[in-house]
Amino acid sequence: MTNYLEFEKPLAEMYSKAEELRSLARDDKDLNVDDEVHSLEIKAEKLLENLYGNLTAWRKCQVARHPDRPHCKDYIENLFEEYIPLAGDRNFADDHAVMGGLARFGEHSLIVIGHEKGSDTKSRIERNFGMARPEGYRKAIRLMDLAHRFNLPVLTLVDTPGAYPGKGAEERGQSEAIARSTQKCLKIGVPLISVIIGEGGSGGAVAFATANKVAMLEHSIYSVISPEGCASILWKDSEKMREAAEALKLTAQDLKKLGVCDIIIPEPIGGAQRFKNEVIQAVGSTINEMLLEFKGQDSTTLIRDRREKYLSMGQTSLVA
Repeated sequence: MTNYLEFEKPLAEMYSKAEELRSLARDDKDLNVDDEVHSLEIKAEKLLENLYGNLTAWRKCQVARHPDRPHCKDYIENLFEEYIPLAGDRNFADDHAVMGGLARFGEHSLIVIGHEKGSDTKSRIERNFGMARPEGYRKAIRLMDLAHRFNLPVLTLVDTPGAYPGKGAEERGQSEAIARSTQKCLKIGVPLISVIIGEGGSGGAVAFATANKVAMLEHSIYSVISPEGCASILWKDSEKMREAAEALKLTAQDLKKLGVCDIIIPEPIGGAQRFKNEVIQAVGSTINEMLLEFKGQDSTTLIRDRREKYLSMGQTSLVA
């Protein structure tokens, strides 16, 4: 069953009407509805094309959060061979919101780390909706250290509303863990590439995505704060999230212009949620291109280029 977003309701009505006609035809063999159904399907396809050809920033937020989009677990299961999960931060616990381990990707051996939101009620609760606690970031740090030690590239798959803001997480040093994970991204002497596959929320995303190259799916988002949070702070009204989404410049297209995103991975019309396999393979092709780009580069160059990439962001020349 397809989960339709708010702005897709007219589309849902067309598909529902077509299914009603098919149902009537199944009950009455003499009833011919082929022409009507075909006409509705053509109209629905055109509407889908129009909707996804003119997505506002807020609608992109809705698409990026769609529960049926492929998640980190889907990419790992479909793209990597010999995936060996590694658990725990060797300090407190294993955070199920963060997946990570050793994997083989074609001719490449690497460390993969990613946020996992879960795909049903049970798994979403277990994964804490992709919101990592301090132990999740400390697990990521441990895996990045492992990658540095054995000279393995690191791939991160980012999909989180943000770091978990609960009392326990703050007591265990949430902000410090995020800062140290970001610092570790800048210090490791191996290629670090990142793909924003859904939401890239706040420091929870930056802690994984301070990479040599950042790719974003066409309808993914990456922002310092959610539109709802921004609207609540600036306008004291979370209902102004549409205005906030536009102001935040959080789409892949805006971030490519700003130099935060390096590569945009196209999605089929209708979004990744409708074409999971095609999108997973497209992400795989981009990952391979990025890995080949950095193959053989020495650690000094990788660290220097990565640091300069982020230090140069936002720089402006002052005119006297």
